[in-house]
Amino acid sequence: MDPVVAVRQGKVRGRQVNGVTAFLGIPYAAPPVGPARFELPAPAARWDGTREAIAYGATAPSPAFPPAAISRYVPDPVIDGDDILTVNVWTPDPGGSGMPVMVWIHGGAFRSGSAAVPWYDGGAFARDGVVLVSLNYRLGVLGFGVLPDAPSNRGLRDQLAALAWVQENIAAFGGDPGNVTIFGESAGGMSVTSLVSAKASEGLFRRAIAQSGAGQIGATAEDAAKVSAELAGHLGVAPTAAALADIGIVDLMAAQRKVSDDLAAKPDPARFGASIVPGQMAFIPAIDGDLLSERPVDGIAAGNGRDVDLMTGTTTEEFRFFFVPTGIAAATTADGLRAFLASRGAPAGAVDTYLRNRPESSPGDVLCAAITDMFFRIPSLRVAEARAAYGRPAHVYEFSWQTEVLDLGACHALEIGFAFDTLGAVPAEESLTGLNPPQPLADRMHAAWASFARTGDPGWPAYAPDERAVMVFDEPEIGVVDDPRGDERRLWDGIV
Repeated sequence: MDPVVAVRQGKVRGRQVNGVTAFLGIPYAAPPVGPARFELPAPAARWDGTREAIAYGATAPSPAFPPAAISRYVPDPVIDGDDILTVNVWTPDPGGSGMPVMVWIHGGAFRSGSAAVPWYDGGAFARDGVVLVSLNYRLGVLGFGVLPDAPSNRGLRDQLAALAWVQENIAAFGGDPGNVTIFGESAGGMSVTSLVSAKASEGLFRRAIAQSGAGQIGATAEDAAKVSAELAGHLGVAPTAAALADIGIVDLMAAQRKVSDDLAAKPDPARFGASIVPGQMAFIPAIDGDLLSERPVDGIAAGNGRDVDLMTGTTTEEFRFFFVPTGIAAATTADGLRAFLASRGAPAGAVDTYLRNRPESSPGDVLCAAITDMFFRIPSLRVAEARAAYGRPAHVYEFSWQTEVLDLGACHALEIGFAFDTLGAVPAEESLTGLNPPQPLADRMHAAWASFARTGDPGWPAYAPDERAVMVFDEPEIGVVDDPRGDERRLWDGIV
């Protein structure tokens, strides 16, 4: 008989397969619909009897993403329904106790994605003695739009509510509420650094892993309000929660997509805000003076989250995910490369340094490398440096294995299936990792993530200003490299 567990709201029945029990679609908060669309998460209602927890909950409303050229390789299930604020739990033993807990926060540019993506199956972590939790949260304008009559950062508040649910209930699944690791990728990684820097998260987790999500993202309240005004203008209503609450979700998502497209087509700081334009994401966490008082990296530098063990890292060629399928890389000329980097504030001499280190690369390849550093790698290192500055270690990794799919190389999101050990989660011909991804690399990377969750030590030295140790995950080579591409790193000193 499949196990039954009692949580705060009532009993839930999971499904056991190969020694792992999964409990899916458990509400951690009430559905954010009607008058609650733009409110803080409210407690989930209790239920009588035993609730079947064998299917993922509804996914948060979002417009289509990513670009069509790559969407085949990036699964993004859509599950209809209002009950979007749910968690999923995988455990090796619901009757056990004291097991480390990992809580996954999905990515998707704060506007798409869900915990139902096959890559995020927690069975391998449970197999290795970790209780894995994944969660959904509100996205786009619903989660991050700044409106005068609504609380801000609702998406982050949803995540905090899910973490509070974990504290209250995870022992019933065999987990240790005193040993919780949050981790996420892209917008999920940015959420992780935001939560580490937020004082409201104190006591909710002990460790954190930010994958391709550093701490420079944060909109001023004024800039975020400009974006909300843009969206409301497309709908012909006032930029208020009261007005937007009456808009049908299809129309709301269409307007949200239009704002994102406008931002991409003409990233005008006067129109969208100087804190929005560099990230090219219309709806992001806001520096609201409440949950977030400053950019996460600045909060971490000030000592926020000092008791949280931290690991951070990126893939080597993040931006190939965004620039290769869209044709931007192929269309980039030598002159265009210099102009593009100059327009993004790249330091003098950057192009020459990147070209010298990549003599066989095209201008588009160099563009991908430089923008990867500017937007992902250097901000990630800044978080590690901020930790080291007040004597707390941070472990840094870089994922360098290259996929042959669409010439994407070591692109954004490629490491997820390796960290989760879910390389076979989708058909090989539809997988970002291609036909023959190296399982030994997944074994090593997954083991490091699980080790960090257990002890705070993934198996390599912490990052420090003298050695700058970085674990490079590649196949067949894997090992620690001190200050990889240090000349390129130094280019951004005082700039990023």
